[in-house]
Amino acid sequence: MTSNTGAAPGRFIGLPIDRVDGRLKVTGGACYAFEHANLARGTTPAYGVILGAGVPKGRIAALDTARAEAVPGVLKILTHRSMTSLPAFGAPVTPTVPEVFTRARPMLAGDEILYYDQPVALVIATTWEAARGAAALIDIRYTQVPGFFDPLAANAERYKPGRINAGFPTDTLHGDPDAALASAPVTIDQTYRLPYEIHAPMEPHATLAQWDGDRLTLHTSTQTIANIQSGVAATLAIPRENVRVISPYIGGGFGSKLIPHADAILAAIAARDLQRPVKIAFTRQQMFANAGHRPATEQRIRLAADGEGKLTALVHDVIAATARFEEFAEQSAVVSRSFYGSATRRTTHRLVRVDTNRGEWMRAPGEASGLLALECAMDEMAEKLKLDPIEFRVRNEPDRDPETGAPFSSRNLIACMREGARRFGWTQRSATPGTRREGRKLIGIGMAGAMRPNYIGPAQARVAIDKSGKVTVQTDMTDIGTGTYTILAQIAAERLGLPLQAITVELGDSSLPRSPGSGGSWGAASSGTAVHNACLALCQKIAEAAVAHDASPLRGTNAAQAKFEQASVTFGDRSAPLAELIARISPDGFEATGSAARGETYRTFSQHAYGAHFAEVAVDIDTGEIRLRRMLGVFTTGKILNPKTARSQLIGGMIWGIGSALTEAAMLDPRYGHFVNHDLAEYQVPVHADIADIDAVFIDEDDDKGNPLGIKGIGELGNCGANAAVVNAVYNACGVRVRDLPVTLDKVLAGMA
Repeated sequence: MTSNTGAAPGRFIGLPIDRVDGRLKVTGGACYAFEHANLARGTTPAYGVILGAGVPKGRIAALDTARAEAVPGVLKILTHRSMTSLPAFGAPVTPTVPEVFTRARPMLAGDEILYYDQPVALVIATTWEAARGAAALIDIRYTQVPGFFDPLAANAERYKPGRINAGFPTDTLHGDPDAALASAPVTIDQTYRLPYEIHAPMEPHATLAQWDGDRLTLHTSTQTIANIQSGVAATLAIPRENVRVISPYIGGGFGSKLIPHADAILAAIAARDLQRPVKIAFTRQQMFANAGHRPATEQRIRLAADGEGKLTALVHDVIAATARFEEFAEQSAVVSRSFYGSATRRTTHRLVRVDTNRGEWMRAPGEASGLLALECAMDEMAEKLKLDPIEFRVRNEPDRDPETGAPFSSRNLIACMREGARRFGWTQRSATPGTRREGRKLIGIGMAGAMRPNYIGPAQARVAIDKSGKVTVQTDMTDIGTGTYTILAQIAAERLGLPLQAITVELGDSSLPRSPGSGGSWGAASSGTAVHNACLALCQKIAEAAVAHDASPLRGTNAAQAKFEQASVTFGDRSAPLAELIARISPDGFEATGSAARGETYRTFSQHAYGAHFAEVAVDIDTGEIRLRRMLGVFTTGKILNPKTARSQLIGGMIWGIGSALTEAAMLDPRYGHFVNHDLAEYQVPVHADIADIDAVFIDEDDDKGNPLGIKGIGELGNCGANAAVVNAVYNACGVRVRDLPVTLDKVLAGMA
């Protein structure tokens, strides 16, 4: 992808550069997984359609594909009877965290049904229409057995997992919170419930698979190239290097595209069987059962405070759903370990096995759900203490990380709250709920804090420059819409002193240097650091050659003095255009690699990004209808590489929080174990009319403890605490505290009545 911006050479990091891939996307030039057609030898792809199970638990008792096979255009039908032998799925819990992402995930491996809509057959035909029609003609009968689908039921059997997501310990304990709760003058004890939520990216999961001998190429929609490469190789029992994964453009993922799903596995198997390229895409309905979800949770928060408003106890207990066949333990209480200071603390996580597909990582896993409970509880406690919600939080600001005792690399949470209060007009808020009114509308303002760990993963990048001064940046990092093409071009242009037009960024191909991919908000820091280091290594190579080569106009100068700027190399008072210099001393150009890894300061400092959300809502007195009137987020996230793409990411996360607070709930039928609202007509997400006035701003910060660029992840921070700010605003408007999300008008009306 070549940059097309007209920015002048010089400083690029920190500028609001337009997306360098923007023109391709708006003109249809960006090619997504299902659109790829560059097939070898002029072959045309076949199309696969997956048939899902009609029961949530049991076995296939009878299977007849005769009518489907007779449909014109049908090439093959795969079922558990015709499937080639695949490695076993293995135990529900993998031994180490990486294996969660790379384990074998066999499909159509037997007659057992583990969840509703589990793939039970794949029809491959010359057209998608023929495959879909034939799939409807397959006759399957099941022997159904009772399943369990309500993780929050009183009789649900809970267990303690060995670990929780991201490798955090399951439980923590500091001091004696029970004694503090018993003796404190002010306490609260509240329970908050969040439903299942669905990722619902614009681009469904899709794959085009093709083989060349024993080598497989997958054009697929994925956030992490390496995970898909390893997972598919493990499933097909072939060497990892025999799988090439290509994913230059992704239409969203939000965590649902971190592991291989049925589209990739079945497309690869079908293409091998037919010796022909095969395309498979999930329908929107299939996405709900087959592409992961945020697990439903019940969170109990207990707080105790002294007369001065200082927390003396914080207890956060989580109950969450997990699939019976594969464990996923969302780390919802982890955020309570480091956010506020408290003399005593306890956090616990318990799981309930249900007969659904597995939960998966969903934008801000753990923080998005955990902060809803914590920040609503903090709001309730502030009211009970008769303190302003911001003042209460300020009084409980810790000096060091409460969990580890480590110093903070930076922490400007209070600055975010105070700047947000100033900008938003916090003084307009009435401390007494239900007292501010405009006609038949009750107006309320709420706020909540935001926090998310700052991660970095191992990454490599290659940077090459040719004799014309054109630079190619290569890494298998992906761009799921976050602006990766743009920020990596900015980093390379600034470090090499070249215009953006000289930089070409190549991403999303397993043949390129390996990165951790897009997930966990670590993509920019990880791949950006690798590109930064590769550029520094490239500059050193060029400088050393420039002072030593006989044909160099800079021969004999001091390489340590080299400055790369304005498309030239300067050594003291001598300078040469970079392209002319390279043409003289190395007509084949130069190439260098760089890497990123966690350094010592990363391990010794507590590193997080922070923010504060402010929301204003109107609640109709007669109908209970809730309208968001305006919302502001103020964030401190290290150095900002590109304010335009960063603001876009944060606003997108804030809108996620609005959906979580007011509309989103995947309704699992407790009788039959399927999501009944499994499309975008019934699964309600915010639309343009729901978002009137929203903004995200930054507080300047340069945190050099985690990486040389001084940056922190932001892709998920905007979704941390945003739902709590809206819920708190609704309470401030009408005096109805809804703790069972989403906050819908029926719940508000019942409280108002």
